[in-house]
Amino acid sequence: MTITQLQYVLAVAEYQNFTLAAEKSFVTQPTLSMQVQKLEDELDILIFDRGKKPITITEVGAKIVAQAKNIVNEANRIKDIVDQEKGFIGGEFTLGIIPTIMPTLLPMFLRTFIKKYPKVNLIIKEQNTENLIRNLQDGHIDAAIAATPLEIEFIKERPLYYEPFVGYVPPNHRLGQTSELVPEDLEISDVLLLRDGHCFRDGVINLCNASKNYQEEHFQLQSGSFETLINLSNEGLGMTLLPFLNTIELDDKKKQNLKFFKNPSPAREVSLIYHKSELKIQITEALYDVIASVVRGAIAFQDVKIISPLNK
Repeated sequence: MTITQLQYVLAVAEYQNFTLAAEKSFVTQPTLSMQVQKLEDELDILIFDRGKKPITITEVGAKIVAQAKNIVNEANRIKDIVDQEKGFIGGEFTLGIIPTIMPTLLPMFLRTFIKKYPKVNLIIKEQNTENLIRNLQDGHIDAAIAATPLEIEFIKERPLYYEPFVGYVPPNHRLGQTSELVPEDLEISDVLLLRDGHCFRDGVINLCNASKNYQEEHFQLQSGSFETLINLSNEGLGMTLLPFLNTIELDDKKKQNLKFFKNPSPAREVSLIYHKSELKIQITEALYDVIASVVRGAIAFQDVKIISPLNK
């Protein structure tokens, strides 16, 4: 039994296809199949039921796959131990970021991080929260930046900052002359939302739930970008809510339509999340330190009320 064989087993278990598993493992399909077969022969059991399409895992195979994940993770920790002992911060590191955070946060810290840690090959992927969670569990990404709390057993969360919600309200809107917003002002029927699948949308819905103004049947206008929501608002189709960092680069004319909430301002918690196995933790901690330091000056709000991204 070898680590490589266990890695191949995990690939087949994930992709449920020997050809695709071989492609993702950068080996030929006959090589991967032969190694998996050797392991099955050694253990005298079947890990996979090849008679079904897609390939399924046998009952005992499921137990072996679970243990294989632990063994492969622990094997990877050996390199981590050596790197930490040498004080080395480098190598490949894959970071996932949700779409409502990536455009504003990434430009703030990326140049600083790659300059400070030139030996880290940082791979960045934009994914929604559901995909980030799955890829963290499967080991396809090393860490992620997402709205929290997520309350998932295998994930550790380290809050980076608390980002207030800001109203974008055109002058002709019913709240156009209001100096400060309160959640009770919101009527979901005229709040333009991001399309389903964005956690910021869920946070807005939860905020409106708390204000007793939630009427799902009125959801008609949904978009994938804040810029579109702003443009729709300017056309008189409603108001919208923006994360604070998305308001910094608005032009002066649009900034005149911003309305802040009365303290405590509703806000989202943004965290660096990673698997509890803490693989590559030295890079994770370096990333946390850089992001926290650069964003601290941009968000000076203290009195906030966290709105969960979860639909509870």
